[in-house]
Order: sequence, then C-alpha cells, then structure tokens
Amino acid sequence: MAALKQTQSVENKHKLSNTLRNWLPILHSSLSDLGEAMSPFIEGNPVVEVTSGFEESFEKLIPKKVTSNSVSNTRTEQIEALTIAYRSLFDVLDEQIGTPLFPTPLSQKIASHVVANLDENGYYEGKSEEFCVKENINMSEFEKVRLRFAHIEPVGIAAKSLAESFLFQLDSSDISDKAYPLAIKVIEDLDNIYAYSDEADFPEVMRVLGTFKNPPAIEYQEESSHVVPDLMIFFNDDDSIEVKLNDAYYPTINIDTNYGVEHEYVSQKIKEAKSLVDALDMRKATLYKVGLMIVEYQYEFFSGGAIMPLTLKTLADEFGHNPSTISRAIANKYIACNRGVFAMKEFFTTAIDEDVSNAAIKEFVVNLVKQENRKKPLSDMKLLELIQEKFKVQMVRRTIAKYRKQLNIAGSSERKKLYHLH
Repeated sequence: MAALKQTQSVENKHKLSNTLRNWLPILHSSLSDLGEAMSPFIEGNPVVEVTSGFEESFEKLIPKKVTSNSVSNTRTEQIEALTIAYRSLFDVLDEQIGTPLFPTPLSQKIASHVVANLDENGYYEGKSEEFCVKENINMSEFEKVRLRFAHIEPVGIAAKSLAESFLFQLDSSDISDKAYPLAIKVIEDLDNIYAYSDEADFPEVMRVLGTFKNPPAIEYQEESSHVVPDLMIFFNDDDSIEVKLNDAYYPTINIDTNYGVEHEYVSQKIKEAKSLVDALDMRKATLYKVGLMIVEYQYEFFSGGAIMPLTLKTLADEFGHNPSTISRAIANKYIACNRGVFAMKEFFTTAIDEDVSNAAIKEFVVNLVKQENRKKPLSDMKLLELIQEKFKVQMVRRTIAKYRKQLNIAGSSERKKLYHLH
C-alpha cells in the first residue's frame, strides 16, 4: 500500500512538472502570440488538434460597459472593440524633442537627426560626420546632444552599442552607490562578465543588468499595432465589479483519446496533450487571480480615482512565486475596462514603502520645481530633504537625480541658465 502511494506521488509530481514546464512559456506569452507559444508542445503530437481563438466566432458578447459602445455581431467589429492602437517609437521620441533637454533649434535638429537614424533595435547608426559637415558643427557638440538621450524614454535608446545602452540605463536604475563602480566595470567588459563573479556586489549588479532592455526598443518590437486584452473588468448594473477572462480568443485544444492504436507512444502523447490543457487552464487561473488582486488593490482606479501603490512583491507573495516570474507573467498583458485598455504593468507602481509610491514622489518633485525660486533653483539635495520631510521616507540623492531625469527635468545649474535665457 505504501509503495502504491509512493508511485502515485511520483506520477503526480511528474505530471505537475510537465504542466509547469508548459505553463511558464504559455503564461509569459501575450494572448495574440499564445498559439505560437504552444507550437513546440504540439508539433509531432498526432493526438492533438488546436483551433485558434482568432478564427472562431465569439460565444458571448463583450460587456457593453467595457467598450462603452454597443457591441456589434461582426467578428471584425468585435476585434476592433477590444483592441487599442499604440503610438510608435518615433511618436514617443518626437514628443520629447524639446525643452529642457533640447532647448535650442540646433539641439532639436541634432536630436531629430538621431531619431531619424535609429535602427529597428533602437541603436543610432547615422552618419554623424556627414551631418556635422553639412550643419557646420563639430563632433563633440553633436555627441553632447546625442548623449542627452540617456535621459529620455525608453531609456537606452539612441546608444551606439549594447554597452552604451546599458550605461544609459544604469543611471536610471535602482543600483546602490556601493555597487555602481562594479556595474561600470562589468558593462565596459561584457564579454568577460563572469570575471567579476567573486566581487561582493556582483549579485546586485547582475540583478540590475537583468532588468535592462536589450535591445532598447524591445517594447516597441513586441507590441503590434493592435493588442488584445486578456481580462475585462467592468461594473454591473448593481454596481458590483466583475473580472472576466477574454475566453473567446483562447485556442481550443482537442485531444483524440480514441486514436485507434494502442501503443505506449500514443499513451505518452495523450499525457503530454493533457499536460498542455492543464497548463492553459493554469494560465487562465493565474491571470484571473491577478485580475482579482488588481481590483482589490486598485478599486479606486476603476471608480475614477488614481492608481495606488502596488508592488510585484505583494503579488508574488500571494502566489508563492518569484517577483521576476510575476513580472514576466504580466508583460504584454492588457486589461479592458470602462476607462480604456491598459497594460497590466501600469497597475504596479514601484513603492517606496507601503504607503508611498514613486509616482507620488515624482508628482511632488514636479510641483516643487514649478514653484521654485528661479534665481535659486532647488538642488537634488534640497529636493531630497523636502521629500523625506513630506513623505517620512529614507532615500538617497542618487534616486532623486534618477527621478528628475525620468521627468525630463534638468539639474539646478542648467535650470538656472534656462530661466535666465527665458
């Protein structure tokens, strides 16, 4: 009896491991790429037939309160109702080519040249020398302007190499002052990265490097012109809030359990197919639970309020997974609600502590700069003092400088010069 229980335990563990192995790539995939993510588990399996959700008609109507328009019966119009057009990388960059980073006509002309000469990965590949001769400027002046791209979004854009892109991103990262020098060494010697593995700060450096975008324009490569949300969150007529999976877009897996041939190979393929079904069900269950948690923590947002502090760690603790797994799980996932279509990652603000988000601090910084004495602009140290006094948190000056750069706010000395010019 004990041997039987042990055998069953081993079989269940093996099934679970198979399901988990299938679940991770299926979970990390966007809904529109789900069929492609499942392909490796389907190829060569004669007992499985998969029907794409994008080829099937809806079984249920999309709730009208999600789209705020009446939903028609045609497939094309239903797809349009649940998709959102995204701005291109060039639209995003064009909005940032102005003050304070590019305050003069010449700096804006240089910045426009840089943007026009980005490759598909976001790296600068323009002919700088020819441009400088044509515009009668020297290379050092050109490079000075190009390097200002280190302070715009997406961070890392317009770098000439992977190493330079990482250096751009390093200044906007959360790396400690202590680990910063080692990070510089590692980035400048990426081919020999593990030569520094004995250094005490190496684990932190690797953690930070793991968050960098590679290539810098990766988010715009992954996003197609339209996206389909995984979840719909809406209020019912009785003012209760509902979370609903976008089941209509999920592929359907059909398993031929009566294959006609009794063989160990066929039995194994049937087991693999069932593990795939279990993995797809786990994806639905995971994202549904994510939706419920977002509603729990961000209820005020769906009622018209602001997004509240919510960290990935909070979600990871609920699931019992590593925060990096949750981060990949919400990547390229979208929620449709009465306020529009939003990326899941937008509901997670990096919290300074349980009550204060970095979004709140950034807003405070913007207001401080707007009201500052133009003859004596606030230094980063002074901003730090005011933030710590306001929010009762402990931070370092480097973090304030990072936030300021992300907000496209120049340093105090540069702001003083700009005020004087204006």
